Amino acid sequence: MIRLTVNGRIHDVGAAPDTPLLYVLRNDLELNGPKYGCGLGECGACTVIIDGVAARSCLIPVSGCVQRNILTLEGLGSRDHPDPVQEAFIEEQATQCGYCLNGMIMSTKALLMQNPRPSETEVLQALRYNLCRCGAHVEILRAVMRAAGHAVEGHE
Repeated sequence: MIRLTVNGRIHDVGAAPDTPLLYVLRNDLELNGPKYGCGLGECGACTVIIDGVAARSCLIPVSGCVQRNILTLEGLGSRDHPDPVQEAFIEEQATQCGYCLNGMIMSTKALLMQNPRPSETEVLQALRYNLCRCGAHVEILRAVMRAAGHAVEGHE
């Protein structure tokens, strides 16, 4: 058994030590925020926050997550009380298909945890490895800037 702390709750899972964290989150804990995208850590769809840092859960073995705090999309907020980052994405309608959304939101949350008022350049740098094929980049950038407390042109 491997003991994990996910979204503030302790879970004992019976997984092989080299099982990717993503598989444990989705299959064992039924947390479907992190998505399987490329399986190579290149698209960002599986992003979670581990000890305050954005991480690709498809690459990290579950054994490397013992005694660490894992935060998934489900741990941010609820439908009735969304996290400010989730609220900003809703306000800016920053999604089309929604597949990249988990990674964009979790990368944004990790950025804002470390830097509450990033510049646009810093936001672009933080999201540079999160892929979106739908073309919602403008709305995503607006959402991140809104979440960071910057005035968003035409919306403030």
